[in-house]
Amino acid sequence: MRGSQPAVGLQWPYQPSPAKVTYVQSLTGLARSKDVGWVVGAIVFGSETEDRNAFILPVAVATGHDGRIAVADMGRRCVHLYIPAQQRYLQLTGSDQEKIVSPVGLIFDEEARLYVADSAGTVFAFGPDGALLFTRHAAGTERLQRPTGVAYSPRTKLLYVVDTLANTVHAFGSDGDLVFSFGERGDAQGRFNFPTHIFRSPGGELYVTDSLNFRVQIFDEQGHVLGAFGHHGDGSGDMAMPKGVAVDSDGVVYVVDGIFDNVQLFNRAGDFLLTLGGRGVDFGEFWLPSGAFINDRDELYVCDTYNRRVQVFKVTEGYGPVGGDREMRR
Repeated sequence: MRGSQPAVGLQWPYQPSPAKVTYVQSLTGLARSKDVGWVVGAIVFGSETEDRNAFILPVAVATGHDGRIAVADMGRRCVHLYIPAQQRYLQLTGSDQEKIVSPVGLIFDEEARLYVADSAGTVFAFGPDGALLFTRHAAGTERLQRPTGVAYSPRTKLLYVVDTLANTVHAFGSDGDLVFSFGERGDAQGRFNFPTHIFRSPGGELYVTDSLNFRVQIFDEQGHVLGAFGHHGDGSGDMAMPKGVAVDSDGVVYVVDGIFDNVQLFNRAGDFLLTLGGRGVDFGEFWLPSGAFINDRDELYVCDTYNRRVQVFKVTEGYGPVGGDREMRR
Protein backbone atom coordinates (compact mmCIF):
# COMPACT_ATOMS: atom_id res chain seq x y z
CA MET A 1 0.00 0.00 0.00
CA ARG A 2 1.16 3.50 -0.87
CA GLY A 3 2.53 5.77 1.84
CA SER A 4 1.62 9.38 2.46
CA GLN A 5 4.65 11.02 0.87
CA PRO A 6 5.40 11.58 -2.82
CA ALA A 7 8.79 10.71 -4.26
CA VAL A 8 9.54 14.41 -4.76
CA GLY A 9 8.25 17.46 -2.93
CA LEU A 10 5.10 19.06 -4.31
CA GLN A 11 4.51 22.80 -4.30
CA TRP A 12 2.24 25.42 -5.90
CA PRO A 13 3.14 27.47 -7.87
CA TYR A 14 5.66 25.09 -9.41
CA GLN A 15 9.39 25.54 -9.14
CA PRO A 16 11.37 27.69 -9.68
CA SER A 17 8.75 30.06 -8.25
CA PRO A 18 8.69 30.25 -4.44
CA ALA A 19 6.05 27.98 -2.90
CA LYS A 20 2.81 29.46 -1.63
CA VAL A 21 1.39 25.98 -0.85
CA THR A 22 3.43 22.84 -0.10
CA TYR A 23 2.09 19.30 0.23
CA VAL A 24 2.65 17.78 3.70
CA GLN A 25 0.71 14.50 4.01
CA SER A 26 -2.58 12.68 3.57
CA LEU A 27 -4.65 11.45 6.50
CA THR A 28 -6.85 8.42 5.88
CA GLY A 29 -7.79 7.54 9.44
CA LEU A 30 -6.14 6.60 12.70
CA ALA A 31 -3.82 3.76 13.61
CA ARG A 32 -2.70 2.05 16.77
CA SER A 33 0.97 2.16 17.74
CA LYS A 34 2.18 0.22 20.75
CA ASP A 35 4.85 2.84 21.33
CA VAL A 36 2.89 6.09 21.15
CA GLY A 37 -0.76 5.12 21.43
CA TRP A 38 -3.25 6.50 18.93
CA VAL A 39 -1.63 8.47 16.16
CA VAL A 40 -3.01 10.13 13.08
CA GLY A 41 -2.75 7.66 10.21
CA ALA A 42 -1.03 8.64 7.02
CA ILE A 43 -1.46 5.48 4.91
CA VAL A 44 -4.36 3.39 3.74
CA PHE A 45 -4.84 0.73 6.40
CA GLY A 46 -7.27 -1.59 4.64
CA SER A 47 -10.92 -1.79 3.78
CA GLU A 48 -13.57 -0.05 5.83
CA THR A 49 -14.66 -3.40 7.28
CA GLU A 50 -11.10 -4.23 8.37
CA ASP A 51 -10.29 -0.85 9.90
CA ARG A 52 -13.20 0.82 11.68
CA ASN A 53 -11.13 3.98 12.17
CA ALA A 54 -10.46 4.69 8.49
CA PHE A 55 -12.38 7.51 6.84
CA ILE A 56 -15.19 6.63 4.42
CA LEU A 57 -16.63 10.00 3.35
CA PRO A 58 -14.76 12.83 5.11
CA VAL A 59 -16.55 16.10 4.37
CA ALA A 60 -15.41 18.57 7.05
CA VAL A 61 -12.31 19.04 9.18
CA ALA A 62 -11.14 21.38 11.92
CA THR A 63 -8.29 21.59 14.40
CA GLY A 64 -8.16 22.98 17.93
CA HIS A 65 -5.61 25.19 19.67
CA ASP A 66 -3.96 22.18 21.34
CA GLY A 67 -3.52 20.28 18.07
CA ARG A 68 -6.65 18.16 18.33
CA ILE A 69 -8.29 17.32 15.03
CA ALA A 70 -11.89 16.45 14.17
CA VAL A 71 -13.15 14.99 10.90
CA ALA A 72 -16.84 14.73 10.01
CA ASP A 73 -17.42 11.42 8.25
CA MET A 74 -20.78 11.06 6.50
CA GLY A 75 -19.97 7.47 5.58
CA ARG A 76 -19.61 6.39 9.21
CA ARG A 77 -22.20 8.85 10.55
CA CYS A 78 -19.71 10.03 13.14
CA VAL A 79 -17.01 12.54 13.94
CA HIS A 80 -13.46 11.22 14.33
CA LEU A 81 -11.77 13.11 17.18
CA TYR A 82 -8.06 12.75 17.98
CA ILE A 83 -6.56 14.48 21.05
CA PRO A 84 -2.75 14.23 20.83
CA ALA A 85 -2.08 15.57 24.34
CA GLN A 86 -3.97 12.56 25.71
CA GLN A 87 -3.07 10.15 22.88
CA ARG A 88 -6.80 9.55 22.69
CA TYR A 89 -9.10 8.77 19.79
CA LEU A 90 -12.90 8.95 19.94
CA GLN A 91 -15.74 8.41 17.52
CA LEU A 92 -18.49 10.86 18.40
CA THR A 93 -21.93 9.57 17.44
CA GLY A 94 -24.23 11.67 19.63
CA SER A 95 -26.18 9.98 22.41
CA ASP A 96 -28.44 6.98 22.85
CA GLN A 97 -31.41 9.32 22.50
CA GLU A 98 -30.08 11.33 19.55
CA LYS A 99 -27.60 9.97 17.03
CA ILE A 100 -25.52 11.86 14.52
CA VAL A 101 -27.01 11.12 11.10
CA SER A 102 -25.33 13.39 8.54
CA PRO A 103 -22.36 15.36 9.95
CA VAL A 104 -21.31 17.99 7.41
CA GLY A 105 -19.69 20.83 9.37
CA LEU A 106 -17.68 21.29 12.56
CA ILE A 107 -15.58 23.81 14.48
CA PHE A 108 -13.81 24.14 17.83
CA ASP A 109 -14.06 27.14 20.13
CA GLU A 110 -11.27 28.49 22.33
CA GLU A 111 -12.28 26.12 25.16
CA ALA A 112 -11.93 23.08 22.85
CA ARG A 113 -15.68 22.57 22.72
CA LEU A 114 -16.68 21.05 19.40
CA TYR A 115 -19.79 22.07 17.47
CA VAL A 116 -21.12 19.75 14.78
CA ALA A 117 -23.72 20.59 12.13
CA ASP A 118 -25.87 17.61 11.17
CA SER A 119 -27.72 18.35 7.93
CA ALA A 120 -30.64 16.22 9.14
CA GLY A 121 -31.57 19.25 11.29
CA THR A 122 -29.44 19.34 14.43
CA VAL A 123 -26.44 21.16 15.88
CA PHE A 124 -24.49 19.09 18.44
CA ALA A 125 -22.15 20.59 21.06
CA PHE A 126 -19.48 18.38 22.68
CA GLY A 127 -17.17 19.16 25.58
CA PRO A 128 -13.36 18.95 25.41
CA ASP A 129 -13.58 15.34 26.61
CA GLY A 130 -16.06 14.40 23.90
CA ALA A 131 -19.11 14.38 26.17
CA LEU A 132 -22.32 15.65 24.59
CA LEU A 133 -23.26 19.03 26.10
CA PHE A 134 -26.46 19.92 24.25
CA THR A 135 -28.26 19.78 20.92
CA ARG A 136 -30.24 22.43 19.09
CA HIS A 137 -32.94 21.84 16.49
CA ALA A 138 -34.23 25.38 16.06
CA ALA A 139 -33.09 28.95 15.61
CA GLY A 140 -35.47 30.83 17.84
CA THR A 141 -38.94 29.72 16.80
CA GLU A 142 -37.82 28.43 13.39
CA ARG A 143 -36.77 24.82 13.06
CA LEU A 144 -33.37 24.24 11.49
CA GLN A 145 -33.92 22.90 7.99
CA ARG A 146 -30.46 21.88 6.80
CA PRO A 147 -27.59 23.14 8.97
CA THR A 148 -24.31 22.77 7.09
CA GLY A 149 -21.27 25.03 7.53
CA VAL A 150 -20.22 26.35 10.94
CA ALA A 151 -17.74 28.97 12.15
CA TYR A 152 -16.87 30.38 15.57
CA SER A 153 -15.66 33.82 16.66
CA PRO A 154 -13.59 34.06 19.86
CA ARG A 155 -14.23 37.81 19.80
CA THR A 156 -18.04 37.76 19.74
CA LYS A 157 -18.31 34.29 21.37
CA LEU A 158 -20.81 33.41 18.67
CA LEU A 159 -21.31 30.24 16.69
CA TYR A 160 -22.36 30.90 13.09
CA VAL A 161 -24.42 28.18 11.42
CA VAL A 162 -25.37 28.13 7.75
CA ASP A 163 -28.87 26.79 7.06
CA THR A 164 -28.76 25.87 3.39
CA LEU A 165 -32.48 25.37 2.80
CA ALA A 166 -33.41 28.51 4.74
CA ASN A 167 -30.79 30.58 2.82
CA THR A 168 -29.79 32.04 6.18
CA VAL A 169 -26.87 32.22 8.59
CA HIS A 170 -27.78 31.99 12.29
CA ALA A 171 -25.59 33.28 15.13
CA PHE A 172 -25.91 31.37 18.42
CA GLY A 173 -24.52 32.16 21.85
CA SER A 174 -22.40 29.73 23.85
CA ASP A 175 -25.56 28.35 25.47
CA GLY A 176 -27.04 27.52 22.08
CA ASP A 177 -29.63 30.30 22.11
CA LEU A 178 -30.19 32.33 18.94
CA VAL A 179 -28.71 35.85 18.98
CA PHE A 180 -29.48 37.00 15.42
CA SER A 181 -29.79 35.77 11.83
CA PHE A 182 -28.99 37.25 8.44
CA GLY A 183 -29.73 36.45 4.81
CA GLU A 184 -32.68 35.32 2.71
CA ARG A 185 -33.25 33.86 -0.76
CA GLY A 186 -32.03 35.98 -3.66
CA ASP A 187 -29.08 37.03 -5.79
CA ALA A 188 -28.45 40.54 -4.47
CA GLN A 189 -25.50 41.01 -2.14
CA GLY A 190 -26.41 39.83 1.34
CA ARG A 191 -28.86 37.26 -0.02
CA PHE A 192 -28.18 33.61 -0.74
CA ASN A 193 -29.01 30.82 -3.12
CA PHE A 194 -28.32 27.64 -1.15
CA PRO A 195 -25.23 28.64 0.87
CA THR A 196 -23.16 25.79 2.27
CA HIS A 197 -19.84 26.61 3.95
CA ILE A 198 -18.55 29.41 6.17
CA PHE A 199 -15.13 30.41 7.52
CA ARG A 200 -14.01 33.15 9.90
CA SER A 201 -10.82 34.79 8.66
CA PRO A 202 -7.92 35.76 10.97
CA GLY A 203 -9.12 39.36 10.58
CA GLY A 204 -12.60 38.52 11.85
CA GLU A 205 -14.56 38.50 8.58
CA LEU A 206 -17.04 35.78 7.66
CA TYR A 207 -16.67 34.15 4.23
CA VAL A 208 -19.77 32.27 3.05
CA THR A 209 -19.95 29.99 0.02
CA ASP A 210 -23.11 31.12 -1.80
CA SER A 211 -23.11 27.95 -3.85
CA LEU A 212 -25.88 28.36 -6.44
CA ASN A 213 -25.06 32.03 -6.89
CA PHE A 214 -21.55 30.73 -7.71
CA ARG A 215 -19.80 33.19 -5.45
CA VAL A 216 -18.28 33.83 -2.05
CA GLN A 217 -19.81 36.57 0.09
CA ILE A 218 -17.98 38.44 2.85
CA PHE A 219 -19.68 39.69 6.04
CA ASP A 220 -18.63 41.26 9.30
CA GLU A 221 -19.40 39.43 12.53
CA GLN A 222 -22.71 41.28 12.89
CA GLY A 223 -23.89 39.95 9.53
CA HIS A 224 -23.40 43.13 7.48
CA VAL A 225 -22.31 42.41 3.93
CA LEU A 226 -18.84 43.67 3.00
CA GLY A 227 -18.43 42.34 -0.51
CA ALA A 228 -18.62 39.36 -2.83
CA PHE A 229 -16.77 37.75 -5.70
CA GLY A 230 -17.20 34.88 -8.12
CA HIS A 231 -19.27 33.87 -11.13
CA HIS A 232 -20.33 30.72 -12.93
CA GLY A 233 -18.08 29.30 -15.62
CA ASP A 234 -15.66 26.55 -16.56
CA GLY A 235 -12.36 28.42 -16.69
CA SER A 236 -9.67 29.39 -14.20
CA GLY A 237 -11.14 31.72 -11.61
CA ASP A 238 -14.71 30.66 -12.42
CA MET A 239 -16.88 28.62 -10.04
CA ALA A 240 -18.91 25.51 -10.87
CA MET A 241 -19.63 23.90 -7.49
CA PRO A 242 -18.03 26.06 -4.77
CA LYS A 243 -17.92 24.25 -1.44
CA GLY A 244 -15.37 24.70 1.33
CA VAL A 245 -13.78 28.09 1.89
CA ALA A 246 -10.86 29.18 4.08
CA VAL A 247 -8.62 32.25 4.47
CA ASP A 248 -4.94 32.37 5.45
CA SER A 249 -3.00 35.01 7.39
CA ASP A 250 -2.05 36.79 4.15
CA GLY A 251 -5.75 37.25 3.35
CA VAL A 252 -5.67 34.74 0.49
CA VAL A 253 -9.04 32.99 0.03
CA TYR A 254 -9.10 29.25 -0.76
CA VAL A 255 -12.26 27.99 -2.49
CA VAL A 256 -12.86 24.25 -2.98
CA ASP A 257 -14.74 23.36 -6.16
CA GLY A 258 -16.39 19.95 -6.29
CA ILE A 259 -16.79 19.88 -10.07
CA PHE A 260 -13.32 21.21 -10.92
CA ASP A 261 -11.81 18.87 -8.25
CA ASN A 262 -9.45 21.60 -7.15
CA VAL A 263 -8.86 24.49 -4.77
CA GLN A 264 -8.64 27.96 -6.29
CA LEU A 265 -6.86 30.84 -4.59
CA PHE A 266 -8.14 34.42 -4.77
CA ASN A 267 -7.30 37.69 -3.11
CA ARG A 268 -10.00 39.47 -1.11
CA ALA A 269 -11.11 41.43 -4.18
CA GLY A 270 -11.72 38.16 -6.00
CA ASP A 271 -8.74 38.27 -8.36
CA PHE A 272 -7.73 34.74 -9.31
CA LEU A 273 -4.23 33.82 -8.12
CA LEU A 274 -3.54 30.11 -8.36
CA THR A 275 -5.04 26.63 -8.78
CA LEU A 276 -4.18 23.81 -6.39
CA GLY A 277 -4.83 20.26 -7.59
CA GLY A 278 -7.10 18.71 -10.19
CA ARG A 279 -8.99 15.45 -10.79
CA GLY A 280 -7.05 12.36 -9.68
CA VAL A 281 -5.99 10.05 -6.88
CA ASP A 282 -2.33 11.02 -6.54
CA PHE A 283 -0.82 13.37 -3.99
CA GLY A 284 -2.17 16.89 -4.38
CA GLU A 285 -5.07 15.69 -6.57
CA PHE A 286 -8.73 15.49 -5.57
CA TRP A 287 -11.95 13.59 -6.24
CA LEU A 288 -15.11 15.49 -5.26
CA PRO A 289 -13.45 17.51 -2.48
CA SER A 290 -15.67 19.34 0.01
CA GLY A 291 -14.68 21.05 3.27
CA ALA A 292 -11.51 23.03 3.95
CA PHE A 293 -9.89 24.54 7.04
CA ILE A 294 -6.84 26.69 7.78
CA ASN A 295 -5.57 26.86 11.36
CA ASP A 296 -3.52 29.54 13.10
CA ARG A 297 -0.33 27.74 12.05
CA ASP A 298 -1.27 28.27 8.39
CA GLU A 299 -1.86 24.60 7.75
CA LEU A 300 -4.46 23.94 5.05
CA TYR A 301 -6.67 20.85 5.41
CA VAL A 302 -8.82 19.75 2.47
CA CYS A 303 -11.39 16.95 2.66
CA ASP A 304 -10.68 14.87 -0.43
CA THR A 305 -14.00 13.13 0.03
CA TYR A 306 -14.17 10.40 -2.60
CA ASN A 307 -10.48 9.59 -2.19
CA ARG A 308 -11.39 8.95 1.47
CA ARG A 309 -8.68 11.16 2.90
CA VAL A 310 -7.84 14.60 4.25
CA GLN A 311 -4.90 16.21 2.50
CA VAL A 312 -2.69 18.57 4.49
CA PHE A 313 -0.66 21.44 3.03
CA LYS A 314 1.61 24.11 4.48
CA VAL A 315 0.81 27.68 3.49
CA THR A 316 3.69 30.15 3.23
CA GLU A 317 3.13 33.23 5.38
CA GLY A 318 4.12 36.69 4.18
CA TYR A 319 4.27 35.47 0.59
CA GLY A 320 4.11 38.95 -0.85
CA PRO A 321 1.51 40.98 -2.73
CA VAL A 322 -1.63 38.96 -3.39
CA GLY A 323 -3.05 40.98 -6.24
CA GLY A 324 -3.56 39.24 -9.55
CA ASP A 325 0.20 38.56 -9.76
CA ARG A 326 0.89 36.64 -12.97
CA GLU A 327 3.96 35.03 -11.35
CA MET A 328 1.84 33.26 -8.75
CA ARG A 329 -0.28 31.57 -11.42
CA ARG A 330 2.62 29.60 -12.89
